[in-house]
Amino acid sequence: MLVTVRRLYVRTMTPSGATPHEPDPLWTPTQARIEGSALRAFLDRLEEREGRPFPDHDALHAWSVEDVGRFWLSVVEYFGVEFSAPWTEVRTAEEMPRTRWFTGARLNWAQHLLRRGADADAALVCVREGGTPAREITFAELRRSVAAAAGWLRRAGVRPGDRVGAYLPNTEHAVIACLATAAVGAVWACCSPDFGADGTIGRLAQLEPTVLIAADGYHWNGREIDRGDVVAQLRANLPTVRHVVHVPYVFDRPAPDGATPWSELLATDAPAEFEQVEFSHPLWVLFTSGTTGLPKGLVHGHGGITLEGAKWAGLYAGMRPGERMFAFTSTGWALWNMQVDTLMHGAGIVLYEGSPGFPADAVWEVAARTEADVMLIGAAVITATANSGAVPPRNRLRHVMVSGSALPPAGYHWIMENVGDDLRIDSTSGGTDISGAFVGANEYTPVRAGRIGGVLAGVDCAAWDEDGKPVVDAVGDLVITQPMPSMPVHLWNDPDSTRYTESYFDTWPGVWRHGDWVTMHADGSISIHGRSDSTLNRQGVRLGSSDFYDVLDTLPEITETLVIGLELPDDAYWLGLFVVPADGHAVDDELKQKIVTTLRTRLTNRHVPDEIVQAPAVPHTLSGKKLEVPIKKLLSGRPLEKAANIASVDDPDALRWYARFAAERTT
Repeated sequence: MLVTVRRLYVRTMTPSGATPHEPDPLWTPTQARIEGSALRAFLDRLEEREGRPFPDHDALHAWSVEDVGRFWLSVVEYFGVEFSAPWTEVRTAEEMPRTRWFTGARLNWAQHLLRRGADADAALVCVREGGTPAREITFAELRRSVAAAAGWLRRAGVRPGDRVGAYLPNTEHAVIACLATAAVGAVWACCSPDFGADGTIGRLAQLEPTVLIAADGYHWNGREIDRGDVVAQLRANLPTVRHVVHVPYVFDRPAPDGATPWSELLATDAPAEFEQVEFSHPLWVLFTSGTTGLPKGLVHGHGGITLEGAKWAGLYAGMRPGERMFAFTSTGWALWNMQVDTLMHGAGIVLYEGSPGFPADAVWEVAARTEADVMLIGAAVITATANSGAVPPRNRLRHVMVSGSALPPAGYHWIMENVGDDLRIDSTSGGTDISGAFVGANEYTPVRAGRIGGVLAGVDCAAWDEDGKPVVDAVGDLVITQPMPSMPVHLWNDPDSTRYTESYFDTWPGVWRHGDWVTMHADGSISIHGRSDSTLNRQGVRLGSSDFYDVLDTLPEITETLVIGLELPDDAYWLGLFVVPADGHAVDDELKQKIVTTLRTRLTNRHVPDEIVQAPAVPHTLSGKKLEVPIKKLLSGRPLEKAANIASVDDPDALRWYARFAAERTT
């Protein structure tokens, strides 16, 4: 059945990237579901507040960008955001990136996360790969642990603005330590233990942390991965660290010399005290992939993240007290930070530590076993489960949110047929830059395969052509034309905002250029075609790399593909397709012909590559994105050390293979 679905439901693209017809809805919300939703409750209150009707999300979005400041003030009021000092101005008049929000206001993000959940309700449901029983930590226990850990940090001399670095898997230790760090006004930064020493040092050393909290290992595909040696390297290469906290998560070892065992952080009860900080006071630093040079540190503020979490988790995930969100993520991905915001609504989070494919349906089994209401998951995990042939258990999920990359149309059908047919599938996009989302679905939008539902409230975005003009039903750059509170306060070690401006505002001053290549359809839905910095431009027509992947990565003979377009002298152009075959297959003449026929019939003749190459693997960033731009640089003749930061790559050997391939082509 799965193969049939793949053949029937692959999106057909015109040369411009727009679909020639609107896909039929796979699912439409009932009126009862809309009326009972958290979004509708917000709209009802808004009608009373504003004295005007808000019949649907379209009306909300239109109003939210007409008066962005008043919209965010409505979020503050509706969700009861508590300021210990009053604000003087909702937002300043400076253009991005210098806009500031709720000037003068003081608050604490961690305080908002811990104030609502009922004492006996599960705040954290901790699950390890392999079907191990879940461990539940109640809101009462979480509050007590955070207060104790914050007390330890204060006794250790940690003060507002100091940095706490962490090397932790997706467990309760990370949540407790993050909240405790925020409670004292310090700045949190965490790397997942699947990062190696170089990648972790390249991130944390920039911050000069005074405390390092590190686990001894993690689990992956049935193996226990020992990280004792990496932690030793971190201690040796982070000279500002005064205190090391040892988390004995995998191995039963005593704390190394000079380190404090995790148990000591929680041993002494302390009062729940939350440092009241300025709205834009740094909360955490999230790092971009850093495929070249040092990873870029994005600094988010307490206030902006509190507002974004209130909106995203409250209105779009629709989380309510007693419910549970399950995000499959690592601590090195912004989805981890986004899921934690669920706590501010009195809802719990499921923390899964391990591989999504051990066994093949592991994440879906966990969703069913922990009775999750909402799931947040990367598109690649859905595709991998579908390709495995696994049949997941039925569950109580009402909503699956998909991030990381665009979900191929076949993925929508697989979810509807295998996970639940009364299920809102919500492909979203945003990410590390704002620790949230720009676009996604809402309770009013039908689900259409291959389409994102629309733009989220408070986000004034469009697709612009090369001349900076909005385009509809045509491909353009995704831009944000008005500020958002969760945009970075600044970049780390960028006092005059030079790097910040170059990263987002260099093309159009005062306008955020996100770097995604999108189509804003006339019906309000959105298609994302890939990163605009890796655009394929063949015969004057731009092609989206994700369109290739939507079609090819679902073929049973193929594990993964990578498409690269290369400008050559005399206006020539080379379109290369690297193919990782599935077990038992090879990229022979028969498979090459099938690839050509599939691309020609499902896309266009322009999508047929000039060369199809068998590759051992496709390298990704540590957050799972294909390394299109660095590999294009290699093929353009740039040496490996200048094309990519190998410490930020999930498979360095695969990247070295592309470097050798590129060198052989140029000799």
